[in-house]
Amino acid sequence: MIRIIRSKRKTVSVEITRSADIVVRAPIPMSDAEIRAFLDSKNEWIEKHVALVKSKKSAEAPCFSQNELRAFAKNLKPALLRSVAHYAKIIGVNYGRITIRAQRTRWGSCSQKGNLNFNCLLSLAPSDVLDYVVIHELCHLRHMDHSKKFWADVEKYCPEHKSAKAWLKADGSALIDRIK
Repeated sequence: MIRIIRSKRKTVSVEITRSADIVVRAPIPMSDAEIRAFLDSKNEWIEKHVALVKSKKSAEAPCFSQNELRAFAKNLKPALLRSVAHYAKIIGVNYGRITIRAQRTRWGSCSQKGNLNFNCLLSLAPSDVLDYVVIHELCHLRHMDHSKKFWADVEKYCPEHKSAKAWLKADGSALIDRIK
């Protein structure tokens, strides 16, 4: 199934969901013909990733139970609070409420009000990955985008961010796939 979502974005992207559906996010003025041309140009990538998702589903580990997810959140909280307090002081930012939840699409997020949200599965990640996600979200308190200035700040406070991002993509995605 192909689902098209139009929004005020500037670029077009394609995503393969956990159920192997294709989601296209496109700018509002982009025509259906332009979207079809984009999909045609990405056909090889799409077929490869749909097959990958389908093969992962067949060899999938069991989903985490609600009790396991609550335990992950409880175990994460002390380390997360220490990391946020530590890096907020170094970066020089103030934050609001901290929430830990089981999220299927994000490791962390930052609201306009300065509230921080983190994925409970970070309790299963190496400490440098947790620190990267914390730094990433705290840097959003200075730059609410992924601009060059934002990434320069992330690089400044977390020089090893590329290896942490690689862990999240490779190993973290298998964890997220286990959330119902």
